[in-house]
Amino acid sequence: MSEHIAGFTSTGSKRPETLFGSLDPELPSRMARSSGCRVWDENGREYIDYIMGLGSVALGYGHPEVTRAAAEAIAGGVVGPLAPLLEEELGAEICRLMPSAEQVRFLKSGAEAVAAAVRLARVTTGREHILGCGYHGWLDWCQGASGVPQSTRLLYSELPFNQPEQARALIRSAGDRLAAVVFEPVIVTEPDAEWLRVIREETARCGALLVVDEIKTACRLAVGGASERYHIQPDLIVLGKALANGFPLAVVGGRRDVMAGVGRTWISSTLATEFVSLAAAKATLEVLVSRRVPEHLGRVGARLRQGLEALHREHSDLVTGVGGMAEMCFLQYGDEAVSRAVTAACAQSGLLFKRSAYNFVSLAHDDAVVDRTLEQLREALSAVAKPA
Repeated sequence: MSEHIAGFTSTGSKRPETLFGSLDPELPSRMARSSGCRVWDENGREYIDYIMGLGSVALGYGHPEVTRAAAEAIAGGVVGPLAPLLEEELGAEICRLMPSAEQVRFLKSGAEAVAAAVRLARVTTGREHILGCGYHGWLDWCQGASGVPQSTRLLYSELPFNQPEQARALIRSAGDRLAAVVFEPVIVTEPDAEWLRVIREETARCGALLVVDEIKTACRLAVGGASERYHIQPDLIVLGKALANGFPLAVVGGRRDVMAGVGRTWISSTLATEFVSLAAAKATLEVLVSRRVPEHLGRVGARLRQGLEALHREHSDLVTGVGGMAEMCFLQYGDEAVSRAVTAACAQSGLLFKRSAYNFVSLAHDDAVVDRTLEQLREALSAVAKPA
């Protein structure tokens, strides 16, 4: 436990009990450094990592081109009193690469950026109700956690993933109360084309906005994320995580008339325009395009997934399924005890997998790393499968 950090760590998904299902002192709890696709814990032990900063790193930790750009921005003073040139330069590049974004606004976290999209939808439509599908962060508008007012909870309803007729009924039921449908385009499985068509048609019919939460998918499935891959035409998009390869930056962007709503409400953050993350994101986008990174992630991720599916067949009592896409693998285990045992065995063998959540490859993962990973994972599963 931590004496000074409430709840052990400031990022809830990095708590040992979340990662491994236990507080076993033999398992890693704090890291000292990272490089490429590897991290070292407080005891100097090395791990091949597939958590990759909860998906925020697509190029690998400490990528030299991103590090160089960030260092130059640090030398340039980090932050200042005026809007930086980098803000306009990066905005122009995002709008070029992602045609659904005619204008953008920068923020620091995905949760903050999705909340900004929701506020813009409410300003644009004059309505308050939101239908959401997926995880959109910890802020009040989409949470039912303790401390969220009941009056706020009443303005949000869940929309089921890949259920076109249910989606149609819910959108029509909300009618002229509905400000927006906010959805993650990939939730373990790919989106159904009919479901995408229905939510696009129904939101347009009732005058609500369609908001694609691309926090996990942008810069992975394609540079333009799921919107590019599946030809989605959103009113607003939200980007984050891999956009700046681990530096804190998020984006809300979309139609020019909708983005004009920033002048009719208040969306602002002191450090949204610090230079370092903007420079890191600009360099990241350059590498993503020049190195065709999404293609690499798809190829290497497919190799990993094929191996995981083979292990699933060998150990179907432990690994009950391999979901998600090649770039975002989702491992499913037999039960909670098995989940804890397998994840712990992986960590003890030098692998970091997140249990019951997405795991990610990066540009730093190559065929040799994946093959070594599968060998180590096979050994870990065999150890768990041994009778007590």
